Amino acid sequence: MTEGEGKLRIVLITFFPMLIATLSLVTSIFNGYLNNRFVDLIQRNFGRAEYMRTCKETIDAYFQVKFKAGLVSANGEHARAGTAAISSAERIDAEAAVNKFAALGTYLANLRDETIRARYTELVRALEKSVTDAGRTPPAELGRLFEGADRIFAELNNDCVKSAKE
Repeated sequence: MTEGEGKLRIVLITFFPMLIATLSLVTSIFNGYLNNRFVDLIQRNFGRAEYMRTCKETIDAYFQVKFKAGLVSANGEHARAGTAAISSAERIDAEAAVNKFAALGTYLANLRDETIRARYTELVRALEKSVTDAGRTPPAELGRLFEGADRIFAELNNDCVKSAKE
């Protein structure tokens, strides 16, 4: 073996394991980065799915409030006509529907900024007022009673869809 081959062999024996170790380290760092990105992706998708599910439940709760307010209004109409007694069960059901909507709205609002929280609070107050006034409102005029709440709800529903797509 010549002197040049001996030096080359020493250099290869010394630096080749270091090269392998460096490549292994770079691969390990890259693998950690990819795992971290994967975990972030899963968490973001889980959060988005949870948010969408709650948006769906909120939509259902909103329309339950409107439906039950319609029952309260119809019951009030019958009571004013003298054909039926005032039913407190329907009013309680309507108020419970408002409370369910308020709970879901609070959950969604806590995931958003202060402006959205204020809008959900405003919507809940409008729904409470609409349910309270439903007994004194003829069924034909119930739509006017919910005009303000419908506007706020449409705005918040659009925000819900936009937030879920992010």
